[in-house]
Amino acid sequence: MKPRSPEYRVAVDSLRGLRQDLFHDAFAYRPLPRRSVDGRIIRRLPARLREYATWTPHALIAVAALITLLISGVDADDAVLLIVPLTVIPVLLTMIRPVAAFWASMVSTPLAAMLGSNWGEWPWAAGSFACHLTVLTVVAMRTRPRTAGWMWVLTALYALAADSGIGPTYLYGTNSGPMLVLSAMILLCVTVWHIRREAVQEVTAQQTVTAHERSRRTLLEERTTIARELHDVVAHHMSVVAIQAEAAPYRVENPPPELEKAFATIRENAVAALTELRRVLGVVRAEDYEAPDAPQPTLADLDALLANVREAGLSVEKAVTGAVRELPQGVELSAYRIVQEALSNSLRHAPGATARVEIGYVLGGLGLRIVNGPPPNPSLIKPSPGAGHGITGMRERVSMLNGEMTAGRTDDGGYEVTVFLPVALPDEDDA
Repeated sequence: MKPRSPEYRVAVDSLRGLRQDLFHDAFAYRPLPRRSVDGRIIRRLPARLREYATWTPHALIAVAALITLLISGVDADDAVLLIVPLTVIPVLLTMIRPVAAFWASMVSTPLAAMLGSNWGEWPWAAGSFACHLTVLTVVAMRTRPRTAGWMWVLTALYALAADSGIGPTYLYGTNSGPMLVLSAMILLCVTVWHIRREAVQEVTAQQTVTAHERSRRTLLEERTTIARELHDVVAHHMSVVAIQAEAAPYRVENPPPELEKAFATIRENAVAALTELRRVLGVVRAEDYEAPDAPQPTLADLDALLANVREAGLSVEKAVTGAVRELPQGVELSAYRIVQEALSNSLRHAPGATARVEIGYVLGGLGLRIVNGPPPNPSLIKPSPGAGHGITGMRERVSMLNGEMTAGRTDDGGYEVTVFLPVALPDEDDA
């Protein structure tokens, strides 16, 4: 296939724009909206007048239609009843069907000129002259600048055809020149108004985005400063405490067991504090961090959670294996949240089912297993749709603690979530 020339593509694009602006959905219903009450002038008016002031655009178009009516009455004799609708209806039509109003003005122009003209000019009679200028102005304001350009081009083509011998220009002369000059000036002003309004809107939107990004950047900088100070001050001193607690028993000859145990406890607490501090610093540096405003729950609060779930209608039982011991706060909180989210999913997606929570304290970590059976009457009880972020949130918590997690359907149609959260042994070297 032979490639098209650039001129051909420009012509095709232009015709496509013409069809889209003035032919596609030309008679679409597009009512003129009322003015916003947030305008600089309207918002200063009393409340009673403010309601009426929102109809200002409609009132202006009605006044323009009245002026066109008066001009048409001067321009017509016995045919006034026929000329008036031809010049007034297009103006009023701009309030509901703007593109159709332009075509109505183009069609009514030669009809009104042939019915009577006391100006002695062609092709726009007095009423049609005012009508067409009004329609061009309103339609250009309600559409985009490209539409205004096409309307002026079609107006110029009509004027050229009318001045080429179709009408009695040899008797009355022509007023195509004034029409084209005035309409070009009006449409140019409307186009500049369009461009300025879009520029103001773009600048306002950009300023809003810039202000938001500036405040966000300031917040991140403050949080980064806090995190750096915490690391430089607290982490340093806690590291010194841990090292000194580990070395202290070797500086005393034959230390008593109680002293060794005390120093070992100090070191364990210091290492645990350092681990939690690193985790907190990572959260503080995150962009979506929100500081908690209440004490965070632990596995000791699971009984209250299970009681609430039972009151909500889920039959759940708990089983604990292994030696129950105190775990780091981050592990306790994540385990609690994982159980909470898994039971919430059971309530949401398997209403009426039974569930089981298994907690295993094993060497080197904590194991969790939350499993629920299928809903008893899936055809009668419709599961509640969720946001779809529950499993993702659990995986993020597990990943933060370097744990492992699996989730999936069981053979009987239920759902199972298994999690292992590693916990460092007290005698491991975390320094």
